Amino acid sequence: MQVHQYDVIIVGAGGAGMRAALESSKRTRTAVLTKLYPTRSHTGAAQGGMCAALANVEEDNWEWHTFDTVKGGDFLVDQDAAEVMCKEAVDAVLDLEKMGLPFNRTAEGKIDQRFFGGHTRNHGEAVVRRSCFAADRTGHMILQTLYQQCIKQNVEFFNEYYVLDLLMTDGKASGVVAYELATGELHVFSAKSVIFASGGFGKVFRTTSNAHTLTGDGMGIVWRKGLPLEDMEFFQFHPTGLAGLGVLLSEAARGEGGILRNKDNERFMERYAPTVKDLAPRDMVARAMANEVREGRGCGPDGAYVMLDLTHLEPAHIDAKLPDITEFARTYLGVEPYTEQIPVFPTAHYAMGGIPTNIKGEALATNDDIIPGLYAAGEVACVSVHGANRLGTNSLLDINVFGRRAGIAAAEYAATASFEELPENPEQYVVDLVEGLRNSTGEERIAAIRSDLQATMDLNAQVYRTEGSLKQALTDLEALKKRFANVAVQDKGKRFNTDLLEAVELGFLLDLAEVLVAGALARKESRGGHFREDYDKRDDVNFMRHTMAYREVSVAEDGTETVSIRLDYKPVVQTRYKPMERKY
Repeated sequence: MQVHQYDVIIVGAGGAGMRAALESSKRTRTAVLTKLYPTRSHTGAAQGGMCAALANVEEDNWEWHTFDTVKGGDFLVDQDAAEVMCKEAVDAVLDLEKMGLPFNRTAEGKIDQRFFGGHTRNHGEAVVRRSCFAADRTGHMILQTLYQQCIKQNVEFFNEYYVLDLLMTDGKASGVVAYELATGELHVFSAKSVIFASGGFGKVFRTTSNAHTLTGDGMGIVWRKGLPLEDMEFFQFHPTGLAGLGVLLSEAARGEGGILRNKDNERFMERYAPTVKDLAPRDMVARAMANEVREGRGCGPDGAYVMLDLTHLEPAHIDAKLPDITEFARTYLGVEPYTEQIPVFPTAHYAMGGIPTNIKGEALATNDDIIPGLYAAGEVACVSVHGANRLGTNSLLDINVFGRRAGIAAAEYAATASFEELPENPEQYVVDLVEGLRNSTGEERIAAIRSDLQATMDLNAQVYRTEGSLKQALTDLEALKKRFANVAVQDKGKRFNTDLLEAVELGFLLDLAEVLVAGALARKESRGGHFREDYDKRDDVNFMRHTMAYREVSVAEDGTETVSIRLDYKPVVQTRYKPMERKY
């Protein structure tokens, strides 16, 4: 085992982690730990754009952007956080431009902007061009740009180091323990500040746009330390995943004029959102698509999807603005977007919930009490700027605004704090976890349990939910957890043991799926990405509040441990926008 000491440790090297590193490393000694090579982080898969009210193409302002964010989030958004994000959006985009990010340009040379779902002018009057983009590779360009800047600034990276535990001393974050994939060695990192920027957990679902690596490690680590997770029941399903695969086709396709059609070739979104049509917020479009299929208007031999129509667009326009997603259609489905409609269906995409933080990125232990030295930013965090449903392009904005803020706050805290004495045998939990799995003599296969987990989540906790479906999911998860206790890791080696890695990840996925389902079962209303068919209306009287989930462990006289989930709630921060009916 090796021991390292840094002022600030950042877990994750996606957009939020590297944006935090750029700020922190200017001020104090910083290390970034990542289980992937940095430019493989999932930020690179974001396609459509990063929004800011630049008003380069038409009139716009940050207050309209804030209203759209709050309304899009079905009024569960903390409005003080949304105001911060939308105010700082313009500088966030210009910062990236100065770093060298190759945005698309207007004829005058300004950063170009295009339409995206839920973004309007004058509080819903009409859609507005607010998304700043680099073709349909915006996330890829952001990731490359930030990585270049981190290298230029001599940020220290520990690549393929899998963080498995958060160290706490007297209620303060004091470091992390990581497993080095190349050697199987453990590393203890002592730190004054720890920032989690480790992404989401979309792999609890089978049909997802998320990479195989998005297993909620950061959320899972915090959860196992007894710290809360906020609003985990709210999971976004992106409307346009390639049917049957989940590979994402960016909302930019609809922003550039793409149209959703059913088997009758009807532009069905005109019935669901007469003003903004195909550019309604994602939760509304996803439900509309699922409803078309349920009511028998789906396409294909089994009526299991709808169509995205780009055939009325000029091929040159498609090639200039949407080169990647059209290539995906050709590669994965054998469809030619110039002349054929593309089969699409909603795919699990983004976690609105996560580690609760304030607008400085400080992690919260209760509604108000911060955890000294612990920070979070990006999809792993819940500020909450996305509420019950994130607007497209607000994720790339979120990672830049709150990644930057978390990096500054963590460095400032580290400048005045001292290194805490580490707990005795700080690596022991990780040793027990890793070696317990490696030496297991069980018979269950990791892939089989993961497949069954994803099947029940797709069936029972996806776009539409009921009390019955959620209770079935909980029953299934309980059985899966018992099977996981008997899991077998086939590879007993230490070098790049991906079998062991996937077993650890599966444990996190089972934990987080259970938190998601428990929160969804208790929330007896429909709001944003959480739609209960048995409670199909929003209930502001009883549920205009954030869910706070806590892991509680009770020990029987015989030493048997029982883990349960306790749900609490905290109020939504409202400033200027009163809840209203959500129409588009």
